[in-house]
Amino acid sequence: MDSWLSIEVLDGTFPARAWQRAHGDGLTEAALTNGAGQWTWHVHGWGVTLEIEFDTEDRRDRFRALPAVTAALDAVPDPDRGLLVYPGRGGGSGARVPRVPRPKPLADAGALPTPEVEHRMRLATTEPPMFQLSSNGS
Repeated sequence: MDSWLSIEVLDGTFPARAWQRAHGDGLTEAALTNGAGQWTWHVHGWGVTLEIEFDTEDRRDRFRALPAVTAALDAVPDPDRGLLVYPGRGGGSGARVPRVPRPKPLADAGALPTPEVEHRMRLATTEPPMFQLSSNGS
């Protein structure tokens, strides 16, 4: 089972791209020496994302607890609100085309009126329908 780890770093007092240049090689080396199968960097307008694939969750968790990883994560541009670390693939795995917005919900809309059913009543006759005279007399 593949186990991914995503690290998203947002721009802060300095660009996240500078953080990637300073700590990227150390993070990828630590990932490779601790069982990572592959990794991918994604550069965004708001920061960078590192996605790393491990073959087990145990290896992923051991990588996350390494002192070199902790030190790199402590040095992000905005340590209060500029770091997201979570299991699974993250911000770089989606489509590069923006999503089409969904229609707004119409919570205040009322129900459509129920259509009126037109009832026609015919008088019963003793003759079957095929032998009844039509209204034009034929």
